[in-house]
Amino acid sequence: MKQYLADKIRNIALVGHGSCGKTSLAEALLFRAGAADRLGKVENGTTVCDYDPEEIKRVASVSLSLAPLEWNNTKINIIDTPGAFDFATGLMEGTRAAGSVIIVVSARSGVTVGTEKAYKLACEQNKSIMFFINKMDADHADFYKVLGQLREKFGSHVCPIVVPYSEGAGVECYIDLVANKAFVHDNGSRRQGSMPNVGGFVEECRNIISEAVAETEEDLMEKFFGGGTFTTEEMVRGINEGLRTRQIFPVLCGSSLTLDGIDALLDAIVNHLPSAKNAANEVGVTAEGEEVEVSCDVLEPLTAYVFKTIADPFIGKLSYVKVISGKLSGEITPINSRTGNPERLGKLLYITGKKQEDVSAVPAGDICAVAKLGETLTGDTLCDPKRVLTLREVGYPMATLTMAVVAKKKGEEGKIAQGLARLIEEDPVVTFVQDPETKQQLISGLGDQHLDVIVSRLKSKFGTEVTLEKPRVAYRETIRKKVKVQGRHKKQSGGHGQFGDVWIEFEPCDSDGLEFCENVFGGSVPKNFFPAVEKGLQDAIKHGMLAGYPMVGLKATLVDGSYHPVDSSEMAFKTAASLAYKAGIPQASPVILEPIGSLKVYVPDSYTGDIIGDLNKRRGRILGMNPWGDGTQEIVAEVPISEMYDFTTTLRSMTQGRGSFVLTFERYEQLPGQLEASVIAEAKALADEE
Repeated sequence: MKQYLADKIRNIALVGHGSCGKTSLAEALLFRAGAADRLGKVENGTTVCDYDPEEIKRVASVSLSLAPLEWNNTKINIIDTPGAFDFATGLMEGTRAAGSVIIVVSARSGVTVGTEKAYKLACEQNKSIMFFINKMDADHADFYKVLGQLREKFGSHVCPIVVPYSEGAGVECYIDLVANKAFVHDNGSRRQGSMPNVGGFVEECRNIISEAVAETEEDLMEKFFGGGTFTTEEMVRGINEGLRTRQIFPVLCGSSLTLDGIDALLDAIVNHLPSAKNAANEVGVTAEGEEVEVSCDVLEPLTAYVFKTIADPFIGKLSYVKVISGKLSGEITPINSRTGNPERLGKLLYITGKKQEDVSAVPAGDICAVAKLGETLTGDTLCDPKRVLTLREVGYPMATLTMAVVAKKKGEEGKIAQGLARLIEEDPVVTFVQDPETKQQLISGLGDQHLDVIVSRLKSKFGTEVTLEKPRVAYRETIRKKVKVQGRHKKQSGGHGQFGDVWIEFEPCDSDGLEFCENVFGGSVPKNFFPAVEKGLQDAIKHGMLAGYPMVGLKATLVDGSYHPVDSSEMAFKTAASLAYKAGIPQASPVILEPIGSLKVYVPDSYTGDIIGDLNKRRGRILGMNPWGDGTQEIVAEVPISEMYDFTTTLRSMTQGRGSFVLTFERYEQLPGQLEASVIAEAKALADEE
């Protein structure tokens, strides 16, 4: 593929709800532009963008993919993003790298949650927005119904520029409201047809776009209210200005399977959406915190942003890079602004799905991949040493579902950790920790499908098989009343014996562990044995007397005892303290404490009742509700963490994917008595297994 400068490059992310046809649309665009020699199908696993084995198996995208094409002497970098909520990482990365987004909407399903989320993300990142109503060939497709939904949901900025015309079943032609021409499609080809005698909805659509164009310039406004008709050039100028200032969100339509409307979409991308030169400008921050505007100019110092990483055990790491300014080439050694170290560049590649094409240099505004970058991670900025800047990183969602990773073969825990560390380079949303208390390896992600893909890739890429289990809860134990007990250790054998005798008062206190004091009179226990007594107790509280969980909130006061001038030793007093602990804790009304989390749930107003009801079932305490703007409520609650295992899935189901939450550990509270027996039984069963 030949090189293009920034004013002839369009970086476009295809976004939207799952199954709306984003990958099929990417395939249609590639095929129509001649970048693909056949029209692949998602169902057959033959598309350019869904090439990963996981995507072929699931018949859905699980990560973003790149596919450039050429149309009317312009390079269009297509970024195909996943629609499933579990794979929002790809949506975030793709939108970050794009200059504009095309939100794909099904002509049958209409505006869904994924449409709303994609629109909100594009607005947050100030991207130019275009809508494409896909699947116009499907049964029950209704363009005007979906257009009404878009305008109702996103406002009057939504303006149709290509509309279908039909008198019966099926679409007879597509009318370009900008050029005022009708086009007929037949077996994938497009030809201009005669303009039908339109009225009703079509005429209304023409008025909508004309009014929106009039609002972009004062001269156009005067002409509009003077009863004049805009020329094609004036329409194009107004739409382009409206896209730049986010006053106009154009709507086109067609079918990715029949190729209807694909030519019009390609033309609109080239003619209306901003070029990389206009859309790729960013603001970088120096090490001193100073903001610097970065222009998309090949003559500027190099600034490049890494927005995606692919880890492969055979070819190594592949980093997807958007060049913001300057030129990226193998002849230079840029600085990684995060590490401060120079980064030696490997091969530069243009990526089309899984195909790679070597390239010597990549100018500002374009996107490429770089092989085998040593320390560079997703979100890093590569810079000219003369101007080291850090660009805004991808705003990833927080992982909400945690599972325990169990190796199918013993002894592979280290191999699992290494493989997951590589996969986390690909997907920074995933977290992996070794819980020191439960001794479990814990992995966190956005949902069941997300973690399932990680497990599958761990097997396919690194040869390690694991299963996922519900994670154990880190309970605690404490006491509720004060007791005084004796711990006496006496053992006689040949030579010196062992003797230690202590009286200890145990009582509850407010602490995260053991609070040790001594109140011994008359030297009944020599001071040099006090540390041994404390050490014996510190070792003992690691295992509670009910279920073996660590003991907290315990005050132990050494009040009396006795010793033998020959047989007493630190070890003997340490053992005596342990015996006192074992004798006293069962008498001190021991109880189990459970971890309580501070929960904030964000849901639309209409779902608050259902969510509060669900939290009550989980033994949650509702602390309050706060309006969060845009019809959303914040529900603040405290909930036992043991009850929150499946809340991610439940919340998504109850709110159709619109809800989100943040859960953080707050404190420990006493477990209700009716639940103690099951927790104790579970702990003993686990101890027997080990």
